[in-house]
Amino acid sequence: MKGNKTYVDIGSILDDVFEAAKDFGEKMKDFAPPGFDGCGPNPMGGFGANSEAHGSGGTSGGAWFDAQSDENADYYPNFSYPPMNIYLTAERSIVFEFAVAGFEEKGITLSFQGDYMVFSARIEMEPPLEGIRYFKRRLKLKDIEKQKYYVPADKFDQEKVKAVFKNGILKVTVPPKETAEANEGIKIEIVREGE
Repeated sequence: MKGNKTYVDIGSILDDVFEAAKDFGEKMKDFAPPGFDGCGPNPMGGFGANSEAHGSGGTSGGAWFDAQSDENADYYPNFSYPPMNIYLTAERSIVFEFAVAGFEEKGITLSFQGDYMVFSARIEMEPPLEGIRYFKRRLKLKDIEKQKYYVPADKFDQEKVKAVFKNGILKVTVPPKETAEANEGIKIEIVREGE
């Protein structure tokens, strides 16, 4: 190779673009009128193929925004690293599988704070060698700082959590409570004005 040429990793750029587009779509769901899916007129104003004009009657957020029926929907869009699976078993246990290859068990911290499981991990890396020029660099290991995952304490038995680290996968299983706790809440007294 002659000279100092800069090479751009198009794959990495496209990954970032698709991730940003996905985040944008998730955020736009909150602003969509009922029946909106991104194309055609909408009875609520604006456009959307699920409008009365198209005879579909509409859905809660429109087909374009409605990720509820998609088994690949990301219900935890805030964290893209590390790669993970989150699912409910037939027994109603919630399971988190984190791909943490390169991390050691002693560098991983799990705890519960109220209704959230807090996950952190530190990686011990050797300093990079000088003079290295990468042709492809997709392994970008980094520390994981206090990621919070919703595990409601009234529905899941946090005391019986089980975490297993095997072959670079951390599998955390939180079983359901035998009986869900019914929170009575706080009763608000209503009085007549002036009393």
